[in-house]
Amino acid sequence: MGRARIATICLASRGYPSVEENRRYALKLIDEALKVEPDLVCFPEAFTTFTVRKYRSIDDLAEEVTGPTVEAFSKKAIEYNSYIICPIITRHDGKIWNSAIVIGRSGEVIGVYDKVHPVTSTYDYTVFEDGVTPGGDYPVFDLDFGRIGIQICFDICFPEGWNELARRGAKMVFWVSAYNGGFPLQAYASINRYYIVSSVRTDRSMIIDPCGRILAETDSIMNVAYYDVSLDYTVCHHDFNYSIPDLILDKYGDKVRIRSYRDDALFIVECMDESIKVDDLQKELGFESFQQYIDRHRYAYKCIYDGRIPPPQKATHGSRPPYQKWL
Repeated sequence: MGRARIATICLASRGYPSVEENRRYALKLIDEALKVEPDLVCFPEAFTTFTVRKYRSIDDLAEEVTGPTVEAFSKKAIEYNSYIICPIITRHDGKIWNSAIVIGRSGEVIGVYDKVHPVTSTYDYTVFEDGVTPGGDYPVFDLDFGRIGIQICFDICFPEGWNELARRGAKMVFWVSAYNGGFPLQAYASINRYYIVSSVRTDRSMIIDPCGRILAETDSIMNVAYYDVSLDYTVCHHDFNYSIPDLILDKYGDKVRIRSYRDDALFIVECMDESIKVDDLQKELGFESFQQYIDRHRYAYKCIYDGRIPPPQKATHGSRPPYQKWL
């Protein structure tokens, strides 16, 4: 895992009557985004087809995974050495899907996420998005800077997908959508302790940190936002760790980024220099992640529920005070 510049795009509700025109508009936007030399650029849900009205069936709009849109964006990926998340309506395995295709830096298709929760397009819940098939899995994708997952639009209403991506080790989840999404995105980021990057057809695409704070966003005028992140990070509780941020700052300066959120009693430790690793910092300075802190409590509770006295646990913070700085 390492440092990466992430760029996200909004369409500002702008679209055209044909797939070809929408593709040209998207290629213009990606040229703008690629000027900041991002490691990854993300586009909104079904960006080539959402304003196309004259078609007989959704099959007319669907492309093969290696069709003309992916071919065009693969050339951009190669030219700028950037990953691209390309969400379009696809045709594969004999069915139609609402997909997000992950294109690698060398232009190859790394993988595909098929939307698990397409929204109904009939009053009786028998047809979804004019004929889209629901996906059946939540894959993760290992990029050279870390593990990512993807969710699409109506997936926001189903926590199980977001939770599963956390269980599978995603450090950043991309949400591509028709609309802005609002506060639930911040909640999912905070609950699952991963970055969330949204890319929307409307006006507010966002980059949200693992404590739910918005770090960068687009609007109707600025269609591109970007932020430098490292997926080598951990979220920690302040308990037993009040002096840890100061210790890291004193020794490592801007090589390690600290964001402290007192109201949440949490802080984020993020290695911005790839020669420094979070695991090594934890061993050196004696602090554990928020998840480790919670798991220690769960273990003790279970012992009590089972009628046993919890055995002493040897945490890395030792016996230092839990609720104050010790330096």
